[in-house]
Amino acid sequence: MELGDKIRSLRLKQKTSIDQLSEKTGLSKGLISQIERDITGPSVASLWKISKALNVTMNYFFDEYDDFNQVVRKNERKKIMMKKANRVYELLSPDLKKQIEMLWIEIEPGQSNFEELISHEGEECGVVLKGTLRVLSGDNIYDLNEGDSLYLDSTIPHRYINMGDELSLSIWAMVPPSF
Repeated sequence: MELGDKIRSLRLKQKTSIDQLSEKTGLSKGLISQIERDITGPSVASLWKISKALNVTMNYFFDEYDDFNQVVRKNERKKIMMKKANRVYELLSPDLKKQIEMLWIEIEPGQSNFEELISHEGEECGVVLKGTLRVLSGDNIYDLNEGDSLYLDSTIPHRYINMGDELSLSIWAMVPPSF
C-alpha cells in the first residue's frame, strides 16, 4: 500500500474529512489531496503534522518487517527526501516498529532539518561524521564538528542546521522512534 493510501485509509477510518485534517495540520486541502493520491510526497514536517493530527506516530505509515534481526543494505535504505531543500534522511534501522530508530542525515550548507523547532517524546544521540552541525535545543546552541556527539532530551524543542560550507553528515539514534 502506498503512503497516500495509508493516510487516506486512516483518515477515513477515523471519520476525519480532508477539511478537518487541513485545519488540524495547517496544510492546505489541495496538498493533502495530492499526498493522498500520491501525486506529491509529503515533506517530513508535513508527514509529522499529519501523523500528530491522526494520533499515530510517523512509523505507522511505513512497511512492517517480520524478522527481528535484519540487514539494511546501503542501496536499500528507506529515504525521506525534504521538499524544496537539500536534506536527506535515510533509515539505518530496518523499520520503525522497534524500540530504536537510527537515521543517516545529510544536510547541505545553509539548510536545516525542519523550518521550526520540533519536540517529541524520548531521547536522541547523534555523531557528526562529516562537516559541522549546529544544534538548537531550547535556549542552548551546540556547534558540533566531525567526531563530536550530542545527547538530547527530545521533549525540548530542537532543530539541526548546517552552518558550514560543506555537506553535513551525521548519524542519530532516537528512542522511541519519532518518525
